[in-house]
Amino acid sequence: LAERVPDESTVRKLTRRMGPETVSNMARMLILTATRERRFRPRAVRIDSTVVEADIKYPTDSGLASHGVRALAREGRKLAQRIGGQGRRVRDRSRAMGRRLRAITRTIRRRSGEAKAEVLKLTAQTGELLERSVKEARRLAKVTRSKARGRGAKAKLRAAGKLEELADRCEKVAGQIRQRVAGEPISDRIVSLSDPDARPIRKGKLGKPNEFGYVTQLAEVTENTKRGARGLILPASTAPGNPSENTLLPDTVAELQRLGISPREVALDGGFMPGPTNEALAELAPDRVFISGRQEPGSRRTNRRLQRYRTGEEGRISHLKRRYGMGHSRLKGHQGQQIWTEWGILAYNTDTLAIRTR
Repeated sequence: LAERVPDESTVRKLTRRMGPETVSNMARMLILTATRERRFRPRAVRIDSTVVEADIKYPTDSGLASHGVRALAREGRKLAQRIGGQGRRVRDRSRAMGRRLRAITRTIRRRSGEAKAEVLKLTAQTGELLERSVKEARRLAKVTRSKARGRGAKAKLRAAGKLEELADRCEKVAGQIRQRVAGEPISDRIVSLSDPDARPIRKGKLGKPNEFGYVTQLAEVTENTKRGARGLILPASTAPGNPSENTLLPDTVAELQRLGISPREVALDGGFMPGPTNEALAELAPDRVFISGRQEPGSRRTNRRLQRYRTGEEGRISHLKRRYGMGHSRLKGHQGQQIWTEWGILAYNTDTLAIRTR
C-alpha cells in the first residue's frame, strides 16, 4: 500500500495485455477460495442477460459515412507522408459530406413524405462520397506495399494494413447505405467504425428501445433465496451480435460445472424457453428450475419466493451498472468489453467477500 500507484496509461495497457481469460481466472480463484475457506455454500443461482453498451454515440448511416471519410483522409495523409511523392493521397471530402449532413437536417424538419424521399437521396450521396474515399485508400495502400523496401518497410506495411482494415469497415457502411436506400433488410449491421464489434440490440425497453453494444449473461450464486440475498457472480458468458438467452446458457452451465457448483434451485426470467433450458441444466440436476411465466413447478408460496428472488437479479444488474461501471464498456471491441466486464465482476466479488468478513 505504501508503493507508488502506476500511471493511468500503464494500468490501461496492462489491462488490455492481460486479456479477459486472465481476469476471469482471478474471479474463479476468488469464488473457489470462498467456497473452500470462507464457508460460502451456494444453494441457488439466478441468471439473466443485460446489455453492456459500447462507448459510442447514437449511430446514423450518414454519420458513419462522415466519420469514415474523415478517418480515411487522416490515415491516408499519414501513409502518404511515409512513402513521399505527389498525387498519392486520399482526398478529404469532409466539406462535401458536411453539406449533405446539413441538408439532411433541414429536410428532416419538414416531416413529410417528400422529405423522407429526399433524405434517402441525400443519404445515398453520402455513401457515394464514402465509396470514392475507399477506392483511393485501397489504391494508396497498394502503392505503399509495392514501395515497402529496405529501412522502414515494416512500418509502411503496418500502416498500409491499418488503412486497408479501415477501408473494409467503410466499405461495409457504404453497402449498408445502398441496402437502406433500396429498402432491403440489413443483417449484422455495423454501428461504429471505432468499435466494429458492437451491434444494435432491441430488448423491448420503453426508455431505451435501441441499445448498441454487447449482450452479456450474468449468473449470481447465493446461499439462500431470502430478500436482499447477496452472492458471488460467475465470469460472464457473452457472444458477438444479439444472442438469445438460451444461446448463452450452455456457457453459463459450463462455468458452474468448472467451479464445482451444483445449485438446488435455478431462477430464470421469461426469456428462457423451457425445453432448451431444461436440457442445458440437466447435468447440474437441480431440484427446481423456475422460469418466470413459463415454468413454475413449486407450490404457490414457493413460486412467490422464487419470483422475488429472480426479480432481485434485475436490481443486482442495476447495482453493477451504477457502482462497478458495467453500464458502458470503455474498452473497444468484443474482447475489450469482456475485459471491462470481468474487472467489474472481480471488483464486486471482492467487495462481497469483504462485507462477509466484517
